[in-house]
Amino acid sequence: MDYSAQEIMVLSAARLIKDKDIVLCGTGLSMLAAVAAKHIYAPGCMVFFESGAIDSRLEKLPLAVSDSRVMYGASIFCSLVEAFSFMQNKKTGANIVGIIGAAQIDPYGNLNSTMIGEYGHVTARFAGSGGACDVGSFVNTKIIFMKLEKRKFVEKLAYMTSPGWMEGGTSRAQAGIAARGPSVVITDMGIMGFEKTSKRMFLKHTYPGIDPEQVKEKVSFDLDISCATQLADPMPSELKILREKTDPERLIL
Repeated sequence: MDYSAQEIMVLSAARLIKDKDIVLCGTGLSMLAAVAAKHIYAPGCMVFFESGAIDSRLEKLPLAVSDSRVMYGASIFCSLVEAFSFMQNKKTGANIVGIIGAAQIDPYGNLNSTMIGEYGHVTARFAGSGGACDVGSFVNTKIIFMKLEKRKFVEKLAYMTSPGWMEGGTSRAQAGIAARGPSVVITDMGIMGFEKTSKRMFLKHTYPGIDPEQVKEKVSFDLDISCATQLADPMPSELKILREKTDPERLIL
């Protein structure tokens, strides 16, 4: 079938979002995944943006969280502080889903979006946390988007911007952070999960036509590929809605 890696990544993330989930998304693929979920799989989910728009109608895909289209038909407009407080609100009982990305990820899903090099002797500097540390620390379900490259999947981060499963095992809870770490890492070749006890990353699924060994070659640490299964192709109906309704102007695709 004729589809791109971006398209299968977006649909893979969107399928994980359920009706009544509350979805916090940023700019780019994470926003496209949230809007695709609302159009295809979970019309009853509620999308909100750190810029303060909650439960927007999303008839037109916004280009960024600061785009005025995020405000169209929203139930509530609020401040940045209120938006992040809403993300941490335990009284709703709802499942809150955060979709984030980074420059580096380690075997336990900890993320770096700050810098490369020794602190004080930086060789590359990135955008920083934004809301990613809050998402990594507080929300129930975390979906991470990453492109598979050895320089991105590393044994040790240059800087930890957002916590994943920390050092694995129960270390996250021992650090006093909300117990639930990242759920999946969605890449351009397959999907990673985290082992139930050790919390170490493993290859859960590959995309059609991808061999698990190809994925392993793109990672700088030892990756368990023994239980990987292959996903089916996206359905034509899913691709049609993604292309013609979710992002018809090709702003992100």
